[in-house]
Amino acid sequence: MSKFHSLKVKEIEKTTADCSVITFDVDEKLIADFAYTQGQYLTMKADINGEEVRRSYSLCSSPLDNEWKVAVKKIEDGKFSTFANDVLKQGDLLDVMPPNGKFFVECEPTKAKNYIAFAAGSGITPILSIIKTHLYKEPNSTFKLFYINQAVSTIILKEEVESLRNVFLGRFEIYHFLTREHRNVELFNGRLSKEKMEIICDKLVDVSELNEAFVCGPNEMIFMVRDFLQSKGMPEKNVHFELFNTSGVAAKKKKRKVDMSKMSQIHIIEGGKTIQFNIPQGSDNILDAGLKQNMDLPFACKGGVCCTCRAMLVEGDIEMEVNYALEPDEVEAGFILTCQAVPLSEKVVVNFDA
Repeated sequence: MSKFHSLKVKEIEKTTADCSVITFDVDEKLIADFAYTQGQYLTMKADINGEEVRRSYSLCSSPLDNEWKVAVKKIEDGKFSTFANDVLKQGDLLDVMPPNGKFFVECEPTKAKNYIAFAAGSGITPILSIIKTHLYKEPNSTFKLFYINQAVSTIILKEEVESLRNVFLGRFEIYHFLTREHRNVELFNGRLSKEKMEIICDKLVDVSELNEAFVCGPNEMIFMVRDFLQSKGMPEKNVHFELFNTSGVAAKKKKRKVDMSKMSQIHIIEGGKTIQFNIPQGSDNILDAGLKQNMDLPFACKGGVCCTCRAMLVEGDIEMEVNYALEPDEVEAGFILTCQAVPLSEKVVVNFDA
């Protein structure tokens, strides 16, 4: 079963006019389940106007804080974000999954490492958790943050970021970019671009001295920064990113001609139980097919991004439409994203308990 727990909303604060920071009260008996690593996220579930809505939000608190905080920015037509900002209140209960995600590297207290981070808007939430944790746990490491927002008034978690710089003077540098307010230095006006990345790497950052990079924001920005850093010699495995959303993912899915005469026998192992059913080969992904059988399977984004629906392919052949979450070694070990896995063989066995 999807392991949701009912958590009480301890506090709600406005960090900007359209963004709320929600602090959860985690009961003592759940603390072990809700232990997390910097950069991880929480998946939440709410009944909104009779519809079950699930969304994942990164923890902006650090594991060192012994707190569970997420920042939810209200977006146009966003069902959950509107609910969180306009309806949810202190004392309410919300269904929350234990922390998940792989947007992090382990802290190494004895090493002196140089980190760089690029964040746009609410992409700062996991980045803040990562920066704070590494600076405290690695006393000889440094961090440079390039943070893009529309205006000073829209900078999410601005006080928290600035106060961290005051604590770690000389080890933590912040460069603010504004897209709708003018800055005195032209470099910091407008969005990031390849041209600006060239200036950054010429004047502010020596890529050859960087150990790890973290990027979180709109997909277009993420891929531009990732590709640019790799073109400058940074190894692919050292450039870490977390996608904001799944926009554009669906367009990349392949169109298949489904032969209704060829069936796949699907076996799903979850919670120690096995459910078996048949679907036409290539007709549906395993997650959606299981949900149509009224199975309570773990999922959040359904876009190949969050990894919540990860499972082990025990037997059979599948094809994943997209994969933005699994590392190459996980794929080699047999893990799949069930929201993207389309069965192509007569029998497919998938284990969510693996």
